[in-house]
Amino acid sequence: MTNYRPLHVHPLADDTQLTYFNNGLPLHVSLTDSALKVMTDLQRVPAVTIRSEATVDEALQRMIHAGVRLLFVENEFGELAGMVTARDLMGEKPVLHAAEEGIGRDQVRVQHIMVRRGQIEVLDFDEVSRSTVGDIVLTMKGLQRQHALVEEKNPRPLVRGVISISQIARQLGAKIETGGAVQSFSELEQLLSHHES
Repeated sequence: MTNYRPLHVHPLADDTQLTYFNNGLPLHVSLTDSALKVMTDLQRVPAVTIRSEATVDEALQRMIHAGVRLLFVENEFGELAGMVTARDLMGEKPVLHAAEEGIGRDQVRVQHIMVRRGQIEVLDFDEVSRSTVGDIVLTMKGLQRQHALVEEKNPRPLVRGVISISQIARQLGAKIETGGAVQSFSELEQLLSHHES
């Protein structure tokens, strides 16, 4: 027979803080660590979504509340239709669309500015799992991207993860710009060591 015991309780201390969700990723990584340590795994962390008919302001509010800079866009049937980033929402896309259509910015919908599913380039999960953080940074700098989606064939294609350059920068403790291309791993290490000093 199993014996059970009551747990001890104590009062909450005055200086107690909340633990914030960290996407299950380690706080610190190095360039030689596995790339999986910087990928938000959608098997463990729920994807943050928005409907394609939502306004750009609703999408921006959704991002702020969820603490993310990328939303997956779903159509009216709940299927993946595309994605939208904070840069898409706060950049010139909504203003240009509003001007072209002769409508107010507040009438621009996510479907008007999102990156459609067929236009999204993805990384392969198997290749990512064999890669390092440095490989990912080099790739994203070469693509001049802030985010990358990781696709797994299981057996049909699924978006398995999201990689964010700002998340990697936090984990590395370095500033990473994706504007200028870095050509080699040694150049990347120099760039990161320059930002750490």
